[in-house]
Amino acid sequence: MKISESAKNVIEWIICIIIAFVLAVSIKYFVGTPTIVSQESMYPTLKPNQRLILNRLIRTAKKMPERYDIVTFEAPSVTGYLSIDEVDLNRPIAKYENEPTNWWSKFLYYVLEINKESYIKRVIALPGEHVKIANGKVYINGQELEEPYLGEDIITEEKVGNVQVAFNDFIVPENTVFCMGDNRSKSTDCRVFGCIPLEKIESKVWIRFWPLNLFGKVDAK
Repeated sequence: MKISESAKNVIEWIICIIIAFVLAVSIKYFVGTPTIVSQESMYPTLKPNQRLILNRLIRTAKKMPERYDIVTFEAPSVTGYLSIDEVDLNRPIAKYENEPTNWWSKFLYYVLEINKESYIKRVIALPGEHVKIANGKVYINGQELEEPYLGEDIITEEKVGNVQVAFNDFIVPENTVFCMGDNRSKSTDCRVFGCIPLEKIESKVWIRFWPLNLFGKVDAK
């Protein structure tokens, strides 16, 4: 059966569209993607409505980030403030309980990121390190952490309102990191839900391209 010229053109266009879609999705997932800052948790380092390029290679290579890196990660399923009685400080790891189960839902959620929420935070502590929050400061292995990126009036609270922060004295488990926002009083972070497993880290903040007067690489410190 002979295919008409018009049918061939349609098939070629369909093939081109499929190839372009696969390439775009692959680059977005494995290499890099743009995003918009939507919250104030990283103020003043990152401000709402700034545009960023995220480096996905950290996830592709399954590389542990370094201290002070600004990363994005999948939001845990439990992000409310937990009491001391509700957490296990011997295993201070964020909970991910609403994972998709079949291949199609996984593709929509992890690859196309439909209905997927992510957080942008700064890596504060690495596996095996002892974290303690006291007197408005962060201590790593007994030494006060230098945090020059914080605003002058920013302290690291042991309480948010009248609620005691649950994760304030513990050891970071293997293959996880402890992250916080720079704007501590307006950041829902690992103080609330625990450390982030390496496999849940999606990217590292790389370039800010908007506003244009701030165009350039986003320094970690």
